[in-house]
Amino acid sequence: MADPTGFMKFEREEPKKRPREERAHDWREVYAEASPEARNKKVRVQATRCMDCGIPFCHSGSSGCPLGNLIPEWNDLVRQGHWAAASDRLHATNNFPEFTGKLCPAPCEAGCVLSISPASGGPVTIKQIEATIAEQSWEMGIVEAQVAEVSSGQRVAVVGSGPAGLAAAQQLTRAGHEVTVYERDDRLGGLLRYGIPEFKMEKKHLDRRLAQLRKEGARFVTGCEVGVDLTVEQLRAEYDAVVLAVGALRGRDDTTTPGRELAGIHLAMEHLVQANRQCEGDGPPEIDANGKHVVVIGGGDTGADCYGTATRQGALSVTQLDQYPMPPTTRDDDRSPWPTWPYILRTYPAHDEGGERLFGVAVKRFVGDDEGHVRAIELQHVRVTRDGETGVRTVEPVGDEIETIPADLVLLAIGFEGVERMRLLDDLGLSLTQRGALSCGADWQTEAPGVFVCGDAHRGASLVVWAIAEGRSVAHAVDTYLTGSSD
Repeated sequence: MADPTGFMKFEREEPKKRPREERAHDWREVYAEASPEARNKKVRVQATRCMDCGIPFCHSGSSGCPLGNLIPEWNDLVRQGHWAAASDRLHATNNFPEFTGKLCPAPCEAGCVLSISPASGGPVTIKQIEATIAEQSWEMGIVEAQVAEVSSGQRVAVVGSGPAGLAAAQQLTRAGHEVTVYERDDRLGGLLRYGIPEFKMEKKHLDRRLAQLRKEGARFVTGCEVGVDLTVEQLRAEYDAVVLAVGALRGRDDTTTPGRELAGIHLAMEHLVQANRQCEGDGPPEIDANGKHVVVIGGGDTGADCYGTATRQGALSVTQLDQYPMPPTTRDDDRSPWPTWPYILRTYPAHDEGGERLFGVAVKRFVGDDEGHVRAIELQHVRVTRDGETGVRTVEPVGDEIETIPADLVLLAIGFEGVERMRLLDDLGLSLTQRGALSCGADWQTEAPGVFVCGDAHRGASLVVWAIAEGRSVAHAVDTYLTGSSD
């Protein structure tokens, strides 16, 4: 059993970051490297803080991990140094633990029983332990291709190679189906490839998993837009089932603020994709923060990604704007009681590298020069309210004071509106819901027979852990559809 007093003997210790002056000038991951021996020793101590609770909220249905990761089990195995067994338990529920260990915001830690009170010293460092198990698994050579012993004779097309599509493809391939993954971009990975900055997850981790999928029998086709390069008629003729994992990449724009038409104002993903392509060796980006005053509008994860990217590109200054007031630094039990996701200030490593964050402000006007390029932003302090009955959000100015800040490059990181319009959906006869998603039944099947949906395309822009969870679930549903049952 676990050590029930471990959290009293050992303090929570976060993984160490590389010095700011070093990491802000390269694209390598922000966390410092350590020898496997030193890393594992530290992580075993952190795993000892887990109490193996009778009711493990870290992977409960209403809070914690959507994948249902068996967190207390592999924590205790790590505590004892049983890395192979810990890897087995982790991979039993999660196809890509290094992705979640690096990118997930860790709702499991918010649901940890040690999060109830600050007196506990903070939750178990579940995310760090998960990433270490994954890395140790590769180093020990125990991550192997799991090739199906029997072929079902059924063919499945997966449209989209993000985490949801890859999880579905791996599960279906292991079940014995012949799976082909179609990706319209020139490289595989979806947002893992072109949306997530290199400093958050180096793409070698993605490439390593893609190699595993190939060995298992999954087939990949890049540069192919399904519905155009491969018609729906061809898709239907060649495959017994189709999984739509096309994401929710339609970025939300600001169409009402005066001056939006000025050059130098871009959606966040336009900036991030080009920066990631540069890291892949495709040459310098057209949207470059070098030598510019950069303003990032939006306070979420995507905004932080733009913030860190602009810093590494050599921006003169970086300012991130958020319409909402600064959140508290500790959980407010009245507003977000344990084990719900806490409403707190979230500071990413990029925020420690320079720049500034402004809260409770909104753009009144984009100001341009004589050549039609943005050069400044006029800001107002605002108050955001929401109607309790309709849910409609209202942003109202607070006072008449206007502040002007320089801005040569503006990045709009204000969310996503849902699935992009595409011929594939039209030819399948599928329409989007009011929130821009694709609906499905309890069996994950859309209104088009034999066509299933998962990930952001189904639930809207969300977490990598939800994408993997839905990819696994849809694979189970497709396997049942094709064979009558699934284990």
